[in-house]
Amino acid sequence: MTSNTLIPPGLEGVVAATTRLSHVDGEAGELIIAGFPIGELAANATFEETTWLLWHGALPTRAELDAFGASVAAQRELPSPTLEILRACAAERVDPMDALRMAIGTVSLVSCDAEVILALAPTIVAAYARLAAVKAPIAPRADLGHAANYVYMLDGVEPDAERVRALETYLNTVVDHGLNASTFTCRVIISTGSDLVSAVAGAVGALKGPLHGGAPGPALETVFEIGDASRAETVLRAKIEAGERLMGFGHRVYKVRDPRADVLAAAAERLFTRAGDMQLYTLARHVERTAVALLEEYKPGRRLQTNVEFYTALVLHGLGLDVGLFTPTFAISRVSGWIAHAIEQRAANRLIRPTSEYVGPRGRRWPGRGGAAPEADGETALR
Repeated sequence: MTSNTLIPPGLEGVVAATTRLSHVDGEAGELIIAGFPIGELAANATFEETTWLLWHGALPTRAELDAFGASVAAQRELPSPTLEILRACAAERVDPMDALRMAIGTVSLVSCDAEVILALAPTIVAAYARLAAVKAPIAPRADLGHAANYVYMLDGVEPDAERVRALETYLNTVVDHGLNASTFTCRVIISTGSDLVSAVAGAVGALKGPLHGGAPGPALETVFEIGDASRAETVLRAKIEAGERLMGFGHRVYKVRDPRADVLAAAAERLFTRAGDMQLYTLARHVERTAVALLEEYKPGRRLQTNVEFYTALVLHGLGLDVGLFTPTFAISRVSGWIAHAIEQRAANRLIRPTSEYVGPRGRRWPGRGGAAPEADGETALR
């Protein structure tokens, strides 16, 4: 039976909520976070300022920011059961996003408070990274900001200001992005009256999916595979003609260049310039230009432009993060946005309960108990 109702695949274009948190315009290539263009916010705010802005609707005063930062920093220590879960995950070598999903659920042993979830997410990711590498976790430091402490917990070295600024720019850039799959998951869970830990754990599960959380690692692997600018066109043509997807290009929403790519390209340029080695950055820019041109040649009108994955990979690699940490680091940022959406959903809550249209068979009758034989078409009598 076929349906007479046109249901957009993936609910594309269906408005399911109003929000003050972010606005995405795919045709204009625009992303606004709580009133700020993404370039304005990402390059200037600390992550604590961005989080306060999303949770409260306005930038914090100096006193509010200091108190908020100190409160979050004081709650970074992992509960013992959480650490044991991470040890078990490391022994089984589970995917880092699975480890985060399992461990974040244990936060409710301490509290379901927003600040606790925000504080513990980076500690979970860093501790698992260390344990998976057969190293002891590094205790968090309360005297460091959110971004700086995360880097410190990974390698035990306090990062310099340039590395902190690069990471904060990244965290700010990906903190929220409309009603995407994980954010919608979070809002659905919280709309039932459930708690923040459950909502964030569900959102982590949604973000793990490669169609949502993305694959910034492969985007960088392509750059490494090319190795030299002279090989870019040959390698990329071969990939396209073999039917491979060029990772880091094309987006479900953006039909022009992803504005987050511009922000992260600038952050990468600054990071690599200060490090004194522009070779990889220069190669990446050449690969980007070549890929965009070839995609237009092979797939005219598809408007497959650079997305956030491409420069995410470059920035996080420049910060010294392993590829396996790319998506969990994305999640560390998005926790702030998910909680903001949960707060917004709770403020004017109505259970999110869409309807579906039934397209299955009708008129079936329960068979007798005599063991009816299969019918000629191979189906049983149970219709």
